[in-house]
Amino acid sequence: MIRFANIEFLYALFLIPLLIVFFWFTYKKQNKLLEKFAGTKLHAILFPLRSRFKSPFKFGLFAFTLVLLLIALANPQVGTKIEEAKQIGIEVYILLDVSKSMLAEDIKPSRLEKAKYEISKLIQRLKGDRIGLIVFAGEAYVQFPLTSDYSAANLFLSAVDVNSVPQAGTAIGPALQLALKSFRYDDGTKKAIVVITDGEDHEGDIDSAVDDANSKDVAIYAIGLGSPAGVPIPVYNQSGVQTGYKKDNQGNIVLTKLDETTLKSIVEKAEGKYYRGTNTEDELESIYNDLAKIEQTEYGTKKITEYEDRFYYFLFPAIIILFAEFFISFNRARWLMRFEKPGEAEQ
Repeated sequence: MIRFANIEFLYALFLIPLLIVFFWFTYKKQNKLLEKFAGTKLHAILFPLRSRFKSPFKFGLFAFTLVLLLIALANPQVGTKIEEAKQIGIEVYILLDVSKSMLAEDIKPSRLEKAKYEISKLIQRLKGDRIGLIVFAGEAYVQFPLTSDYSAANLFLSAVDVNSVPQAGTAIGPALQLALKSFRYDDGTKKAIVVITDGEDHEGDIDSAVDDANSKDVAIYAIGLGSPAGVPIPVYNQSGVQTGYKKDNQGNIVLTKLDETTLKSIVEKAEGKYYRGTNTEDELESIYNDLAKIEQTEYGTKKITEYEDRFYYFLFPAIIILFAEFFISFNRARWLMRFEKPGEAEQ
């Protein structure tokens, strides 16, 4: 495997053809000026040692040296050493509710934005653990699978909104089942699921999903966002200006309430913990501290390829050629005279 550590220097190679054209133009112009100064027949007398080959030859060496130097500056590297590094950690799937009720603003700036902010902070704290994200409303979808690429995880997280799942509802059961199916159980890694939702209007068979999690020794934690008393869901136009609140078919303002009963029931059966979301606390940080107490296990190996510099393969020849070019004069050489016809030396 070959790569360049400073590939930007290779872009300068595009200037080499321009340099060749410039040299050829000036070389031809110089010959024309000599012809105006004296006739061709007088060149052998006025310039007896001048060679028409030496100037292009020296320029060719210079251009070739420049190519070698640019490649050396780009620092070609060859991956010749591969090591296997063991990774230790746990696997966590976060199940994020993206239903319309998550737009309620009893948790500032909204339930959904507060959840995304906490998830982002959690991702920044992870070290060696693998994290995945499932978004759900009326159905559940994998936003990104288990990964230790935290930069990519944050990128996919930023794209999440209430339009990520078009179906209305809060399908906690299917989301749990999807997470359980997405784990690999042949590596012995400790696994956990974190559900972030208001728990309202839950759909699917939650009990069977929890039983399945217990049988597979998967811990379940839950964060309930919202007010049990109920709050309206604001509606904004495309300019970001609030135009009112969500209403039902009869024109009544819809109130969204936190269903703590369902969430507490889930974590009790799964031997996990429930946290009530607030404006000031970071509930995911508390869960992270709980997860840190879980015995971490090796979940695989990561191949690391070490690249070795090979710039000197181009630098040393460039120095040698440049050194040799310095001692090559513009005068005629005896071994080149056989290629020149009489009267052509001055051309």
